[in-house]
This record gives sequence, C-alpha cells and structure tokens, in this order.
Amino acid sequence: MDLKFKVHFALVLLFLAHFGESQTGVFDITKYGANSNADISEALLNAFKEACQSTSPSTIVIPKGTFTMNQVKLEGPCKSPLELQIQATLKAPSDPSQLKVGEWLTVNKLDQFTMSGGGILDGQAAAAWECKKSVKCNKLPNNLSFNSLTNSTIKDITTLDSKSFHVNVNQCKNLTFIRFNVSAPANSPNTDGIHVSRSSSVNITDSNFSTGDDCISVGDETEQLYITRVTCGPGHGISVGSLGGNPDEKPVVGVFVRNCTFTNTDNGVRIKTWPASHPGVVNDVHFEDIIVQNVSNPVVIDQVYCPFNKCNKDLPSQVKISKVSFQNIKGTSRTQDAVSLLCSKGVPCEGIEVGDIDITYSGKEGPAKSSCENIKPSLKGKQNPPVCTATAASAPAASSS
Repeated sequence: MDLKFKVHFALVLLFLAHFGESQTGVFDITKYGANSNADISEALLNAFKEACQSTSPSTIVIPKGTFTMNQVKLEGPCKSPLELQIQATLKAPSDPSQLKVGEWLTVNKLDQFTMSGGGILDGQAAAAWECKKSVKCNKLPNNLSFNSLTNSTIKDITTLDSKSFHVNVNQCKNLTFIRFNVSAPANSPNTDGIHVSRSSSVNITDSNFSTGDDCISVGDETEQLYITRVTCGPGHGISVGSLGGNPDEKPVVGVFVRNCTFTNTDNGVRIKTWPASHPGVVNDVHFEDIIVQNVSNPVVIDQVYCPFNKCNKDLPSQVKISKVSFQNIKGTSRTQDAVSLLCSKGVPCEGIEVGDIDITYSGKEGPAKSSCENIKPSLKGKQNPPVCTATAASAPAASSS
C-alpha cells in the first residue's frame, strides 16, 4: 500500500467517523462542560445551539445525576426534529432573588420537539412560597413554559415544587403530554399543574397531578383540549377558567375530560367565570366517566367566582356557557354540596346535560344536595342527588379558589 493510498484511506476513515457521529445526532451536555458542581445553563445552551443547526434529527442528553440549573430559554426554529432527554434531577435556585422575572425552563418556536427521559425538574420553591406572602416578592417563574410548539410531545417527566405554575402552555398546536407527573404540597400557592391557553389540539393523558391549585386549568382561546386517564389530588380539580376577567378574551371551544379520578381535592370538574365580567364564550365542554373520592365540590359551574371578595357580585357574568355535559360521575363528596350549577342571570347557561350522577355524602347535615341558578339542564339516567328539581337546594354553594 503506497503512501498516497494510505493518506487517502485515512481521510476516508476520518470522514466516515465524523459522518457517523453526526448521524447519531447525540449532544451530551457533559461534553460541553456540564458537571454536578456548577450551573449547567451555559452547557445546555451550547448543546442546543449546535443541535438546533443539525439537518438530521438530534437528541440533547442531560445524563443521570443531580445538576443545578439557572433560567434557560431554548428557542427555535430549528432545522430538524429535536429531543431534549432529561435523565437527571435538575434543581432550580432555591432563593427567588437569584431569578429574573420569567420562566425557569422555556422552550419556544419548535416543531416536532420531544422532551423525555424520566427526569425531574425541582423548583425548590419553599422559600419562594414564603416570599409570596411579601409585597416585595417579584413575579415568580413557572418550572416549564412551552410557547409556539407544534407537533410536539412531553413524556415521562416530573415537575416538582414549582415556584408558580408547573407548566404554562401558550400558542401551541398539536401538543401531547403523556406519563407526565406534577408534585407539590396541598398548601403550595398558585402551583397549577398545567395551564393551557391560546392553544389547540392539546392532549394530556395517563398523567398524575398532586398540587396546591388547579391540577389542570384552561384559559381563553383554547380549542380541542383532551384530558384522559388523569389522576388529581390534592389540588383544586380541573377547571375551565376563571374567564371574563380581561377584555377581548377569545372563546373556549371543545374541552373533553374523560376517565379521570379526583381524590381529596377541593373541586372535581369545574367551569368558573367572574361576575361583572367582560363578554366571553365557553362552548362544547364535556366531563365523562369521572370518579370522585372525598371531593369537596365534585361538579361545579360557578359564574359568581369571586375569591377573597375582590369583585362586584351584584353585576352578572357576561361569559356565555353552552353545550356542556356532565355524564357518569360517581363517588363521594366531602361536603353536602355535591352538584353546584350557578349560572349567570345576565346570560343563563344553555344546552347543559346532566346524566348518571351518583355522589354520596355521609355527614351529619344529611344527604348530598344540589344547587342551581339560571339553568334548566336536560336530565338523564340516575340523579343522586336530585339535580335542579323542586327538591334541590337553591342556595349558592361555597366557592373554593
């Protein structure tokens, strides 16, 4: 073998080695200087920058271990599908003064993005929750924020003790959460599990939520949201709203909550709007095959939602609620108010169906009861307690935040 051939052969081998490496598209942040003794933010950003420019699918790996991470924003568009594989436990700064206003981990403007890996994002929020009691506390960051994602999946991830919302979803289309876990104490303030707004075709399935506020909350301009096989508790339930608090809110259309279980929650399935509100629309919302276990307010429409009495209850909500069904909801209530359907006197609810309700209460006050205002629902199947009948209690039930 002559020298010229040897040189050519060596160059070919180097090219093939480099080509093979680029084809695998794996970007391990430890190769970018990340280690367990320092903030990995810069290493993650550098790995993302290279992966985002790859013309073939790529995977960023945060390997098993425990790492600290400050605020990071990963923003596209990128040239090909990208996966962020979090195998590690990531810890946010525990001191809220170390964080700027914004989110902890933000992912923006990506198509065919995947977050996976079985990892944990620990917001270390105990000091922040105390800080919320002070007027000097800045707006605290959510653990995760997804903005303008399309055709993307978040799976096998746990978010723990977020300083504010665990996840905020905004302006996304065709986004799926599967085997997603949220964990925070029942007394943790404003720690909604997933808040969805201005998004369409969002799926949340086979996931578990334990938190101090709504397990899942739905904001305006949400269309075609599917929630299936979700467990909630502790928490405030699954809530559409609150709506009507801001001008020019877009309609909420198409929310489907099926095969979900609520345990020791303040509410079960709920639609809530402010009194004295701006106009709005809630249409085509369906709660089906729901189990409630020791839930304070299992079935709720609350159009006089007014926490802390900081609103004018004398003026009606202007949010129109229509085409809503509560079907096959069974279990136990922690209070006597098992079903509370309090609609607006300004724009009464229309097209409401209630069928196969079987919720019991064993307290000393007597059996479970319902409360109804400004609503004439279509009733089907079993009604325990009787819903919106002459024997149903008419007094408003207590509202939980």
